[in-house]
Amino acid sequence: MAARITAVTVDSRDPVALAAWWAGVLGYEVLDRADDGYTEIGPPGAPEKGPVPTRAFVPVADRTPGKVRLHLDLNATDRSQAEELDRLLALGATPVDVGQGPLTEEMTWHVLADPEGNEFCLLASTVAPIRG
Repeated sequence: MAARITAVTVDSRDPVALAAWWAGVLGYEVLDRADDGYTEIGPPGAPEKGPVPTRAFVPVADRTPGKVRLHLDLNATDRSQAEELDRLLALGATPVDVGQGPLTEEMTWHVLADPEGNEFCLLASTVAPIRG
C-alpha cells in the first residue's frame, strides 16, 4: 500500500490573488473557492483527486518565519528555459539568490519566487504538457 499526493497546500496572505498567479503560470483553472479566500486550482478537465496534484491556497495572517523547506520545480512545456524565464518574470516572479551562483552547464536551473516570496526553480529541460 502507498499514499498519493492529491494537493499541495500553500499558506497565503492573499490566496485568491496567489492562486490566480499560479493558475496563469501553470495553465490551471479555479476548481473551488470558499468565502474565507481558500482557493484550489488544477489542470483543466482533470478528474477530482486525479493523478496530478491540485494546488490549494489557504488564508493565513502572517508570513511563515524562516526558510520554507519545500519548493516546486517547474519545466517549460512548449518553449525554451530562457523563453519561460522571460514569461515568468513578466508575470511577476522575482529571481532569488540562495547561493547557487551563476548559471553554468552543470547547474541548469533558475531560483525564483512567486509574488508572496515562495521559492521555486525553473529547470532547463522541457516536458510534455498534461493532456486532459
